[in-house]
Amino acid sequence: MSVTDVAEQESATPSRTKRIINDFAIQVATVNGSGSQTANVVLLRSIFQMGVPVSGKNMFPSNIAGLPTWYTIRASAKGYIGRKKEVDLLVAMNAETAKEDVLTLTPGAAVVYDEPLKLNELRTDLTFYPVPFDKLISPITTDAKLRRLVRNMIYDGVLSRLLSIDMSQMEKALRKQLGKKEKAIQLNLAALKAGYDFAEASLTKQDPFVVEPMDKTAGMILIEGNAAAAIGCMMAGVTFVGWYPITPSSSLCESLIDYLKKYRKDPETGKATYAAIQAEDELAALGMVIGAGWMGARAMTSTAGPGVSLMAEFTGLAYYAEVPAVIFDVQRVGPSTGLPTRTAQQDILSTAVLSHGDTKHPLLLPCSVHECYTMAMDAFDLTERLQTPVFVMTDLDLGMNNWMSKTFEFTDRPIDRGKRLTADKLKQLEKWGRYKDVDGDGIPYRTVPGDGMPPYFTRGSGHNEYAQYSERADDYANNLDPFQHSGIRSLEFT
Repeated sequence: MSVTDVAEQESATPSRTKRIINDFAIQVATVNGSGSQTANVVLLRSIFQMGVPVSGKNMFPSNIAGLPTWYTIRASAKGYIGRKKEVDLLVAMNAETAKEDVLTLTPGAAVVYDEPLKLNELRTDLTFYPVPFDKLISPITTDAKLRRLVRNMIYDGVLSRLLSIDMSQMEKALRKQLGKKEKAIQLNLAALKAGYDFAEASLTKQDPFVVEPMDKTAGMILIEGNAAAAIGCMMAGVTFVGWYPITPSSSLCESLIDYLKKYRKDPETGKATYAAIQAEDELAALGMVIGAGWMGARAMTSTAGPGVSLMAEFTGLAYYAEVPAVIFDVQRVGPSTGLPTRTAQQDILSTAVLSHGDTKHPLLLPCSVHECYTMAMDAFDLTERLQTPVFVMTDLDLGMNNWMSKTFEFTDRPIDRGKRLTADKLKQLEKWGRYKDVDGDGIPYRTVPGDGMPPYFTRGSGHNEYAQYSERADDYANNLDPFQHSGIRSLEFT
C-alpha cells in the first residue's frame, strides 16, 4: 500500500498548471530485489548534484525479494527533508500495487508507468506517461536477469527528460554508484539513454514539475547514518569489531569493515591493524567486545532491538565489572521480531536500564548523520572515561536512508583513554585497588593486560575496592554508588 491517503477525485482535469520548480515528491513503486535501488540513488544524487536539496526514504519489506517496495525522493528548494504526504510524481513499476498507488494520488499528479498496466484507464485527473519498458530493454541485453535489473534505469532516463534533469549529472551519479564496474556502467548508460530518447520522441510534457539548477548543496554530502557512524568509529580509533547481522544495523559494521580494510593496514607489512569477527549471535558479539575492551582495545558492536535484548546479561557484566564497550542500537519496530524494516525509537527506556539489577547506562541520541559521526567518536571517549558500556541510539530512518549533511570535519582532538594506571601514579598511590575511588569522581584507575601494571581478578559477582570477592553490604553500596549519583560521572566534550 502506498504511504499516501486515498484521494477524492473531485476534478476531471489536472489541477496544477503553473510550473512547480524544485518542490515535489517522487515515489518509485517497485518490487523488492528487482535492482531498483541503484536507479533510485542515481536519480536522487543527480538532483542533488544540480544544487537542489533532496532527501531519499526507502520503505521496503523484510523478506529477501518479491514484495512491494517504495522509494520516495523529496526535492525542496527550501531544504525540507521530511516525507511529504502527497506524491507528485509516481513511477509505477509493480503490477501488484499499481492500481492502488494510482488511486491514492491527489488530482494533478503525474504517473510514469509500464505501458501494459494501462493505468491511464483508472482516472482522468492525472497526467499519464506510458513507457514500453520491455520493448526498450530488449535491444540492450539478451540476458533475462540483466534485463530485469537494468530496466529500472529506463525510468531514470524518462524522468531526466520530463523533469529537465541534466543527463551528464545522471551519468556522473551512475559512475559514482557503480565505481569501476565499467561493463555495468555502459549497460546502465544504454538503458538511461533509451529512456531519455523515448521520452524525447514519444512523450509530451504535461505536468508542472521541473528541476532547475541551484547552489544550495555546495559543501554538502549525501550519506546514510550507518555509514556516517562507521566513519566516526574509524576516526575514534576502533581496533575491534564484534558483530552479528541484523536489520537495520548490518550496514554499519559492513561499512566500517570496508573502511578498515582500506585505511587500517600496516604500511610496511600490509597486515591489518584491526580485528573484525562475525559472531554466531548477538550475545557472543558483545562478549567478544567486552573481552577486547577489557584488554584495552577500542571495541564496538552494532545491533537492533532483538539483539539488545539478547545482550542484557553481558551488558550487566560490563557495567558491574566496569569494562568499556560501545554498542550502536539502530532501532526498529518491536516487540519480538516486529517490523524489521520500519523505523522506531522504542528501545530508549529498556536500554537505559538494560540488564537485571540497578543498571543505568549512558545513551547518546544523534538527530542527524553528522551527529552519527561525531557521537560515534564521543562514545569511545566516554566509555573509556567512565569505564562502562555506552549506547548510541539511532534508528532505521536515520541509519539506512540518504541524508544531506555538511562535510565531516577532520578531528584532531586527542583520544581520551580514561584513567589508566601509570608507574608514576602507582608510586603516588602506594596501594592500588581496581575499584578504589581515590579522586572522588567515582572513577577508579584501571590496568589492562600487558601494560606492566598490577593485575586483578575481574568478576561479575560481589567485590570490594581491591576486586576481591565480597558480599558485604558496604562493598556492594560502594560498587553501585558511583553509577547512581547523577553528575558524578559527567563528561563534557568540546
